[in-house]
Amino acid sequence: MATVTLKGNPIHTNGELPKVDNQAPDFRLVDGKLNDVNLNTFKGKKKILNIVPSLDTPTCATSARKFNERAAQLNNAVVLVVSADLPFAQGRFCSIEGLKNVIPLSMMRSRDFAKDYGVLIEDGPLAGIAARAVVVLNESDKVIHAQLVKEIADEPDYDAALAAIR
Repeated sequence: MATVTLKGNPIHTNGELPKVDNQAPDFRLVDGKLNDVNLNTFKGKKKILNIVPSLDTPTCATSARKFNERAAQLNNAVVLVVSADLPFAQGRFCSIEGLKNVIPLSMMRSRDFAKDYGVLIEDGPLAGIAARAVVVLNESDKVIHAQLVKEIADEPDYDAALAAIR
């Protein structure tokens, strides 16, 4: 269990992020066409998992925009924005914002992703969705960077995530 804060108030996640040098847990998430996707869907690519509570919040929207901007400069890599939002809302957000370099993925069918990655919020007003985190995987799905953002309203360390993937 990890403790993060939401506007200074402590809340708890169900576990810890996957450790650097460990294999990332596989997952089943839903894409914009309502297809199930997993790690194998992005086989052979480096992956930035930008895990956010909801794209309907200012900080989550900002992180999606910033990763979208910087993802255009990455080679053999994808940025996956994982949230509890429905694929329809994710698609609308990306369309309105003109985001073409990130792939939104939804936890709509299961919270197993959040549980397996240790980011499922267990108490407080956001219970049941994911805390803010960034997990970077190499081409073999080994964790090469992991950050649980201590204050949910804060942005992640973009530079550290991008340095890890280069």
